[in-house]
Amino acid sequence: MKNQRICIIGGGLAGLTTAIVLKNLNLDIDIFFKMKDVRKSNDERSTAISNSSFLFLKKSFEKIEKKIFWSCNKISLFYESEIEKKKLNFLNFEEKKSYLMHIFKNKKYKNYLIKNLKGKNLRIINRNVTEINSKEGFIKSNKTKYRYDLIILCLGAQSNLYKNIIGERSIKKNYKEISLTGNIGSNFNILNPVQYFSKEGPLAILPYEKKKFSFVWSISQDLFLNNKTNIRELIKKKIKEVLKNKMNLKILNNQFYPLYLNLKSKYFKKNVLILGDGLHTIHPIAGQGFNLVLRDIKKLSEILKNHLNLGLSIKNSLVFKKFFNARKAENIFFGLGIDLTRVFFKKNKTFEPFQNILLKNISKYKVVQKISKIIADKGLF
Repeated sequence: MKNQRICIIGGGLAGLTTAIVLKNLNLDIDIFFKMKDVRKSNDERSTAISNSSFLFLKKSFEKIEKKIFWSCNKISLFYESEIEKKKLNFLNFEEKKSYLMHIFKNKKYKNYLIKNLKGKNLRIINRNVTEINSKEGFIKSNKTKYRYDLIILCLGAQSNLYKNIIGERSIKKNYKEISLTGNIGSNFNILNPVQYFSKEGPLAILPYEKKKFSFVWSISQDLFLNNKTNIRELIKKKIKEVLKNKMNLKILNNQFYPLYLNLKSKYFKKNVLILGDGLHTIHPIAGQGFNLVLRDIKKLSEILKNHLNLGLSIKNSLVFKKFFNARKAENIFFGLGIDLTRVFFKKNKTFEPFQNILLKNISKYKVVQKISKIIADKGLF
């Protein structure tokens, strides 16, 4: 049987990872993205993935370079209590024989993915796509039509190409918050990630190299606008405050992004499927965004593998419906669950006494700790 043809559109984390995973199947794969756009990307962010996500990636590469990842076996959570005027270390996750989290620099990981985009059935097409026709199963680039059995869109959250495929029906929420991200050099080492629920908003510290770490701090739009001219001083002051350390800090770079929730209710149309941020954009408070993407990719690869082993055609098949049924519930559960977590930790003078009592006692319930760790690592299914 002749290999079935698929294309992946997008040179971001989702698109490149999907190509690496699916190239091991008996498929002819074209991936469309402008190489110069990926090379010139100023994405200085870091991403954290769970251990099960890391092991999935490890299986997909012939040999994964562990030096790309900063592996951690402990995660600490703190709450800034206004009542007790101190930071409560209300929960710690720790593994002695394995890892809990792996952190990588987005730019470094992308370059590694591109280096591994090799294979006799895989072709990089250095062009942008201008049209997608789901009815006839083709895409158009530079006035040339390319026909495929499966078209996968991995174009981020804002692409106009989605509108004709899945419309705009979704669960949406504008958080009216700004995510401040960046990298910091210091004169000491942070070995493991820390999450602070501060009065201004959640702040994550993510080590990725000796004496270097990333931060992700979500603050209100008002606080951001009032401090826009001295935002680096605000960041530096807060990080010194939460780390309780008289250290030297140097902000190497920083970026900012508006935050919102967007969970799509439709995943595909005909033989066109959406993956990545186009399906679910969630709050960074729990660092689960790319883990959801990886679980989507894993499930899609499993469904495709079973389908191909039976000698079935992908086009106009049950592959799309099976993927939708397998992933929608978990994606919505995590998206809304993380939204509720954000609401819980948002400062509220009326509710804070109950927050304080609950968080001071939560470490006593080992079952809660165990279940939450399993869900964060492996998902629901």
